[in-house]
Amino acid sequence: MDIIAKLSGELGIQRTQTEAAVKLIDEGNTIPFIARYRKEATGALNDEVLRNLFERLTYLRNLEERKETVLAGIEEQGKLTEELRAQILAAETMVLVEDLYRPYKPKRRTRATIAKEKGLEPLANVIVLQMIKTPLLEEAAKYIDGEKGVETAEDAVAGAKDIIAEAVSDEADYRTRVRELTMKKGRIVSAAKDADAESVYEMYYEFDEPVAKLAGHRILALNRGESEKFLTVKVEAPTEEILRYLEHQMITRDNPETSPVLKEVAADAYDRLIAPAIEREIRNSLTERAEDGAIKVFGKNLEQLLMQPPIAGQVVLGWDPAFRTGCKLAVVDSTGKVLDTTVIYPTAPQNKVEEAKRTLKNLIAKYHVTLISLGNGTASRESEQVIVELLKEISAKVQYIIVNEAGASVYSASKLATEEFPNFDVGQRSAASMARRLQDPLAELVKIDPKSIGVGQYQHDMNQKKLSEALGGVVEDCVNKVGVDLNTASASLLEYISGISKAVAKNIVTYREENGRFVSRAGLLKVAKLGPKAYEQCAGFLRIGDGKNPLDATGVHPESYEATKALLGKLGYSLEDVKNRSVEGISKKISDYKRLAEELGVGELTLRDIVKELEKPGRDPREDMPKPILRSDVLDMKDLTPGMTLKGTVRNVIDFGAFVDIGVHQDGLVHISQMCDKFIKHPLEVVSVGDIVEVKVMSVDLKKQRIQLTMKL
Repeated sequence: MDIIAKLSGELGIQRTQTEAAVKLIDEGNTIPFIARYRKEATGALNDEVLRNLFERLTYLRNLEERKETVLAGIEEQGKLTEELRAQILAAETMVLVEDLYRPYKPKRRTRATIAKEKGLEPLANVIVLQMIKTPLLEEAAKYIDGEKGVETAEDAVAGAKDIIAEAVSDEADYRTRVRELTMKKGRIVSAAKDADAESVYEMYYEFDEPVAKLAGHRILALNRGESEKFLTVKVEAPTEEILRYLEHQMITRDNPETSPVLKEVAADAYDRLIAPAIEREIRNSLTERAEDGAIKVFGKNLEQLLMQPPIAGQVVLGWDPAFRTGCKLAVVDSTGKVLDTTVIYPTAPQNKVEEAKRTLKNLIAKYHVTLISLGNGTASRESEQVIVELLKEISAKVQYIIVNEAGASVYSASKLATEEFPNFDVGQRSAASMARRLQDPLAELVKIDPKSIGVGQYQHDMNQKKLSEALGGVVEDCVNKVGVDLNTASASLLEYISGISKAVAKNIVTYREENGRFVSRAGLLKVAKLGPKAYEQCAGFLRIGDGKNPLDATGVHPESYEATKALLGKLGYSLEDVKNRSVEGISKKISDYKRLAEELGVGELTLRDIVKELEKPGRDPREDMPKPILRSDVLDMKDLTPGMTLKGTVRNVIDFGAFVDIGVHQDGLVHISQMCDKFIKHPLEVVSVGDIVEVKVMSVDLKKQRIQLTMKL
């Protein structure tokens, strides 16, 4: 198989782009590095296309490897024909390769192998050829052999039938056709194990839908309902049509002796051998498809969450709400340093509201707090009431925001949090994290396993390795898009930088602690285990704010420094101008990028990137994202009335809609049908996590704590 041609066709890109990308991947370059600094080679393929390419490349290479193994295995048995070789080499999926290999695969003892040991294969061949003229039992009597356990003619026929059934089951073309028919015309049917049991799976207690139309989230829900023992799920195939097909393939002449036997064999081969395997395969492939879709949505949601704009320059009070144990507070300065921590008890059972307010007023006055970041967990509603009352009592302009605390408890109890805040308890760490999540969501959220961040669906039911790899890729792309400050970044942030492993990230922090701050990117080469290749991969994504070379504060890669200096010289600028950020209109001075790129010895795309960086050194791509909604008053769920229009933040996007935070502690659901007037396949076509949207309340169910919203205003 020409893998390059296949990849180019699937991804809709030029062969030269594919070749270049594969070569760069094989040379050990990371996806962020290729996407950002090798645009000339790949024709500016973005990180999403490159990740898809890498995934498919891995699959296709594994497929080729499997084909080699299968061919060698069949050749060893002396059964490899040219036709079979051609079929295996042309196969485009693992499933087809395994189907073709099935007849030659070493088998455990089956009914068919036992029948062959009894010498019944010639009889099976006689029946398959359908040439028999005498009565079948008369022919079968020739194979009676008491020593081998064939006592009667009927025993001989039964054994021959087992041999034929296995051969039918092993026939690749038959399996392919049965699989196609089941996929096209089969149905997934589920029923309750106990119809009276209450569960979240009640809509699946009597469920029946075509396999071909089954949505991903339904597949995952059925799987979970089945594993939790609430449902029985099965695939109902078009059995009659399948049996007619098998009979048509097997019965090639009208022979009253063999036709009834072959009909029986077709039914047995299908019921006993083919159907269970095909059902398993279809369930697995549906699950895989659903997982891939869910992982994609999770990845998109995670990307939007990580790319939330930081709220810079504010002193933030992080508030981790609770009842019995009290609300933990942490004041964090604009750089993320924790200034103070305390515990207040404004909620039940203590209800020390006035005492809590006094503490809060002192903290706000002492540290000039301008923003309160409140976690949305237990006692959040009660804490919000206290905050709103407090804000009305003070003259200082303070606002509050409710942050999603998903994963905060995981982080607070982690080894990383213990290292970061050795003298804090879990609650204090959580409060500090609440505050920092607002100041720099990316830097804080990378400390948490992406699966715990709570922007997916059914994440615990999925292939965890696949999910971790995909989400790790998303985090890596986000961190490298933004870039990090080499002198302040934590090891957990550094390890996502292109080319930097966990061990090297720790070594960078250790080097910084022992030798002081980095004054140039080149200083990275002194870090243990960070060699020239890793330096090439990571240097462009690490920033040094006020180092020796102003270019170290930009996204310009050190390999382009000479060309950049030459460019500045040509246009009448110096490195000092870059430092003073006075290179603003540089792009207007360039009339012919192509010619200038040739003169400077760089690619045109690289030159355009350099110019963009010089105009806005270290520009943060998160600046373009919608800013979070800051609040100063409270809304209760019982205040909501149908028809009310509100602004809200999209918290999670799933296959059938989006959950929107409208400030009442219970996110409302906008069903996919209520997103816009045109037909859409997926909510991601309209909204992303973090989007600020205008919604109208459709209905409120206080008992079930459900809010239905619409975006069709």
